[in-house]
Amino acid sequence: MNTTPHQDFPSISSIVSELRTIRDEAYGIHNREHPLTRLPSKKALKKIIYSIATALYPNRLGNGDLNASSVDYFVGYTLDSTLRELNEQIRRELDFNQQLTKHARKDLANKAKELTRQFANALPKIRAILDSDLQAAFEGDPAARSVDEVLVCYPGITAITFHRIAHELFILGLPLVARIISEVSHSNTSIDIHPGATIGHSFFIDHGTGVVIGETAVIGDRVRLYQAVTLGAKRFPTDENGVLLKGNERHPILEDDVVIYAGATVLGRITIGKGSSIGGNVWLTRSVPPDSNITQAQVRRDVFIDGAGI
Repeated sequence: MNTTPHQDFPSISSIVSELRTIRDEAYGIHNREHPLTRLPSKKALKKIIYSIATALYPNRLGNGDLNASSVDYFVGYTLDSTLRELNEQIRRELDFNQQLTKHARKDLANKAKELTRQFANALPKIRAILDSDLQAAFEGDPAARSVDEVLVCYPGITAITFHRIAHELFILGLPLVARIISEVSHSNTSIDIHPGATIGHSFFIDHGTGVVIGETAVIGDRVRLYQAVTLGAKRFPTDENGVLLKGNERHPILEDDVVIYAGATVLGRITIGKGSSIGGNVWLTRSVPPDSNITQAQVRRDVFIDGAGI
């Protein structure tokens, strides 16, 4: 076998050198002896998030051989090992944030442990609100034959499970770890929920493919969304230098008992009043009062009244 390198190919060492130069310029790092801070690992967080879900629902998502005498041991063992792994990912984000802000790296280990402890203490609360989501899905879908079927089969439940966990990390000041978890969920369910979004209890996403929920969206209790619904921003304001402003409240508020049907797009910091129903494929950029029933025909009439839109 001929192992001579193909003469048409450039030198690998020269490519490595050029890539290093570009990489150094991009990151502003010119001292090769300075260790790069490791970011939280997407691979590790994917394993962590599934393990946490297993600890929350051990009899359905965990070991099929569990019984009444072994389930607590299984949950305890799973949480112990998983929280240790999560602690490392949290420490990495804290280290990265301090390097990013050029602050001295002080007591990161203890801070990471404290944040991990706070997250662990929130797990019973997360389990309780997830139970309300499961019940809402079971009651809201005539095709659902059991709550267990909803738990193991419905992408909307997977997405909200991951979101509840990611949101808790987000409000603890760990947006990077939270965002990685949300992207793991997005890639597995085709449902994109920013971890900053605030979502009340008994939330149900039916079918789910293509749903997008923005960072500053606020969703009340007993809200139901169907596939391809977007809760997005209407515009992206900039400062006097043309730099995009970040963190401003730019996504919709959905009050309690709102239903939004497939393909609807709701944009901007508007409020959808309690008990309202937004029809399929509606494009909505204005607030509506409680108990509204918005359809395509209504929106079209509003747009073209008195010659508007012509």
